[in-house]
Order: sequence, then C-alpha cells, then structure tokens
Amino acid sequence: MTQDEMKKASAEAALDYVEAGMIVGIGTGSTANHFIDLLAKVKGKIDATVASSVASEERLKSHGIPVLDLNTAGQLSLYVDGADESTKHLHLIKGGGGALTREKIVAGASEKFVCIADDSKLVDVLGEFPLPIEVIPMAQSLVARQITALGGKPILRQGFTTDNGNIIIDVHNLEIINPVEIEQKINQWAGVVTVGIFACRPADVLILGSSTGITTY
Repeated sequence: MTQDEMKKASAEAALDYVEAGMIVGIGTGSTANHFIDLLAKVKGKIDATVASSVASEERLKSHGIPVLDLNTAGQLSLYVDGADESTKHLHLIKGGGGALTREKIVAGASEKFVCIADDSKLVDVLGEFPLPIEVIPMAQSLVARQITALGGKPILRQGFTTDNGNIIIDVHNLEIINPVEIEQKINQWAGVVTVGIFACRPADVLILGSSTGITTY
C-alpha cells in the first residue's frame, strides 16, 4: 500500500464520525483532500462545512458541498484534518501547508477533532518536521532571534504568504519535549500569529493508515 493509499484509508475511516445534520470543519492538505473527495459521496447527510483555507473551500465547492463562514456556523461538532507529526498523546505539528492559524481556529471551535494521517507521521518526540510559525512580517527578525535563543534554526518559507497575508518561519532542529509549554511560550511572543503546535487543544482521535490497516488512538 502506498503512502497516498494509507492517507485515503485514514480519511475513509474518519467518515464514521460524520453524523446526519452536522456542520463539519475541514482541514487543509493532501490527507484532508482525500476526506473532502470522500465526503462528496455522502454530502446529502451533512448540513454544511467550514473550511480552514481558501484551497479547501474551493475543493469543497467544486464538489457542490456547502461552505459556511465560521462566524455564521458557530460551534462545530466535528473537525477533520491531517497532521505533519503526531505523538501518541495526540499532540501535533501542523502547518506544512501554511494554514495553521485557520486550522487552529476551526479546531478550537469544534467539539471533536479527528486527525487523519499515514503511520509515518507518528513520532515519539515532535520536532523532526520543521515547526511552522505564522508571523506578522515586521516581526520576522525579532521572532527569528527568539527562535535562535530557544535553540532552533529559523528559516523563512520563501515565496509564501498565508491566507491571512503573513509570512511563515519554519523552525529546524528544535526537539519539542514539552509541547504544551513550548506552544504557550511561542504564542506569547510579539508578532507571532500562532505556532503550529497543537497541544493546548490536541486531537481527540488519531486515525493512522498503515500497510496492515487502520490504527486508532
């Protein structure tokens, strides 16, 4: 089974959490795209969706799936999204696709966050995948200095602007032993919109596709 097939298998398993009449929050990225395409087959079951990025919104609309603004939708029952890394504690690194802020907002507005991924994303300690931080442009060098002081290596994501009009700094060589503490610390820095650690609000369910089938944490 290829990595893409494992992603699709995890996305398919997440359909079990979709109930009639729900407004479903939808993430961003390759695994979330599989979920969107599968959701299209049962779109009559749900009332609408809320998208965490312009790209996901466009994909949902291309399938004829209704998309609401989060302010209109209010509290959501379910949010389904992928991750770049996850631990068995369901702490995540997200933001490889650059949508971390909106993903964190939708996750925060949802009663249940189901994370879908292939089993290569499961790690003992977060940080091998470069940690994305969305930053207001004028704070780039300030935040970079603070990252360096923390022991990480900041690299500007070249030629990339978030849907919110900001930049992303990817942090390399940072071993994240205490994700909740590091998330809170970085989020306090002036100029940081949000950091791509999802630990203060972790996933509630982690579905991993592998060559031997599905594992749920």
